[in-house]
Amino acid sequence: MDTIDMTIHKAVVPIAGLGTRLFPASHACKKEFFPVVGPDGIARALVHHQIIDLLDAGIEQICIIVQPGEDRLVTDYLRGPDQEYVKRLAKYPALALEATRMQAALESITFAVQHEQEGYGHAVYQSKAFAAGDPVLLCLGDHLFRGNGSSCHRQLMQAYTHCGGKSVSAVNRIGPDELKGYGTIAGHRRQEAPDLIDVSLIIEKPALEVAQDRLHVDGLPENEWLGWFGMHALAPSIYEVLQAMIAGDVRQNGEFQLTYAQELQRQREGYCAIEMREGRRFDFGVPKDFVKSVAEFALR
Repeated sequence: MDTIDMTIHKAVVPIAGLGTRLFPASHACKKEFFPVVGPDGIARALVHHQIIDLLDAGIEQICIIVQPGEDRLVTDYLRGPDQEYVKRLAKYPALALEATRMQAALESITFAVQHEQEGYGHAVYQSKAFAAGDPVLLCLGDHLFRGNGSSCHRQLMQAYTHCGGKSVSAVNRIGPDELKGYGTIAGHRRQEAPDLIDVSLIIEKPALEVAQDRLHVDGLPENEWLGWFGMHALAPSIYEVLQAMIAGDVRQNGEFQLTYAQELQRQREGYCAIEMREGRRFDFGVPKDFVKSVAEFALR
């Protein structure tokens, strides 16, 4: 009998959103290209940091979901400057090397196009052909992540294997004021690996009363929950669920929501989560969080 390979080799990064919360800056420059300085002192586009982290974690192919025509923004950026500009980088060896690495990264990039703004689930569905029946690591395009000792990406990918190929979402602890911003879970921790949770319910942005009544995970203090961290290891069946939702025009708040698809997938085949106790999430999606994340991400 053939052994099923549960190793994740592919990642999906949606950047097709309009970035309205960062208007008017996002009108001048797409938010995923805002400059972010890393701990090494190099200023890169936000999406560039995301690409580096994924490749460093062992991902081989990355699908970036874009609006029509935006693939050129990514390819032009990664191709780097012309030769005359490169000559000027010669006195900055680290930056000259970065230009070479950017061009190499482009070989791992492909694109999917979201022609209409129909929600996050709709955006993810556009990568179905890229996934081609394989599991994918899905990461928010306006977030960056940092682990303590081991990358958050690797931890999630290992959890996917440990959970036998069920979808796994990274989660972290949130309070009452944060419920309105995240998908939130209920479930039970595994005795042999307490950070792994067998999920029994997923609700997108629950009301406080709903969370208090239905979204319990053992080991949490009162009025703490586990909500989306910003990355998911998704089993291939997520595309079947999304396809059925789109075909049936099943929407929440007018959009095809990924969180609802994840709950449907859980009902069909089970679902897991991993609590990122040591990992950090840097949110660049709104002005206040952007300012904080830019300052903190530059620190080691």
